[in-house]
Amino acid sequence: MRNTAKITTAVLAAGALTFGLSACGSGKSSSSSADTSGPLVVAASPTPHAEILNFVKDNLAKKAGLDLQVKEFTDYITPNTATEDGSVGANYFQNQPYLDDFNKKRGTRIVPVVTVHLEPLGLYSHKVKSVDALKSGATVAVPNDSVNEARALKLLASKGLITLKDGAGNEATPQDITKNPKDLKFKEVEAAQTPRSLDDVDAAVINGNYAISAGLKPAKDALVLESAKNNPYGNFLAVKKGNETDPRVKKLAKLLTSPEVKKFIEDKYQGSVVPSF
Repeated sequence: MRNTAKITTAVLAAGALTFGLSACGSGKSSSSSADTSGPLVVAASPTPHAEILNFVKDNLAKKAGLDLQVKEFTDYITPNTATEDGSVGANYFQNQPYLDDFNKKRGTRIVPVVTVHLEPLGLYSHKVKSVDALKSGATVAVPNDSVNEARALKLLASKGLITLKDGAGNEATPQDITKNPKDLKFKEVEAAQTPRSLDDVDAAVINGNYAISAGLKPAKDALVLESAKNNPYGNFLAVKKGNETDPRVKKLAKLLTSPEVKKFIEDKYQGSVVPSF
């Protein structure tokens, strides 16, 4: 599993301490045995999650009495497994449908704490300037994890490019397509690789954080973009069940939903990332 975790000596020490304490917990959750006076280590996707956390760390955390450490990952699996095993104290990268699916399939006990922002999913292309210009038989890359693939197909369906069968939910796949007027072909790739697929396919549905990391501007460059209204895919701070009352987590939750963070998100991302509070 590839990740680009940026790990400082302090983070490694904190991870070792957390692991050691949780190992002595006799089966109890980490919240009952962990030393909450140490730094709070949070796993996050580089963009925008780590950027938002680093804004908090550099501008708000010290005044609030929070020692915050940010650990970056580029995949969607390690942040949850690290939170479950106590290697980190929290994570910030995912939405509720993805977490529900992850917990169900892997037996983890991760729970949301506070929703911070939405990254609208978008359809992008290096070859056409509009969805109308997609030719019959065009190939579209979509994320290969079940929730994000379903989300991608729902986006295409909302724009009339395909029709999904009634009841197709958060596990929808191309097999659930009932109408496909352009006879689109679908290439399933890891979510993090969808931006790189743009030169090999006619279009790709890309998660907002990966689009931004690749230099795309969702509000400007997407051929179609999810609506933020009534969107269930807001990204939140999450912890292992039982750690919601950790005073460090409570401090971070408050800071992540502060007016200062809202302004930072609005100014920096210009509609490509939208505050959800």
